[in-house]
Amino acid sequence: MYHVLVIDDEEAVRNAVRRRLEREGYEVETADNQSTGTAMIGDKNPPYDVVVTDMVMESPSSGLEILQAAMSQDVFTEVIVLTAYGNVANAVECMKRGAFDYVEKNIPGVDVFELLAIKLKQAVERRQNSIATIRKVKHYTNTK
Repeated sequence: MYHVLVIDDEEAVRNAVRRRLEREGYEVETADNQSTGTAMIGDKNPPYDVVVTDMVMESPSSGLEILQAAMSQDVFTEVIVLTAYGNVANAVECMKRGAFDYVEKNIPGVDVFELLAIKLKQAVERRQNSIATIRKVKHYTNTK
């Protein structure tokens, strides 16, 4: 079972994402702000497979700070940034810093929860592939 942390200061969004992902079979924990989310990331062992975070909470850069915390804990943790205030500059910055994806909450005509479920599946697959590759490299290096 894959472990997911959802961080969003909007209770309705946080709960809707949690319910949707639990239906997909993920073990989901939630945090209602950046500080709690960062602490949960630091305390989680083994680390979360995926972190889904809102971009703007305590500050406009909350999502970037969560991204940094998650990647500092485990470089293979995939981070999906959600935002109601999407703009190209934020999206580019998140991707440059290693986010798996950047998803706007209010895309007309799109079921964002369905889109997020798809993105989460892709993120888990990328995490599995990355870890498998590292294991193969370590095994190869150790057999020489």
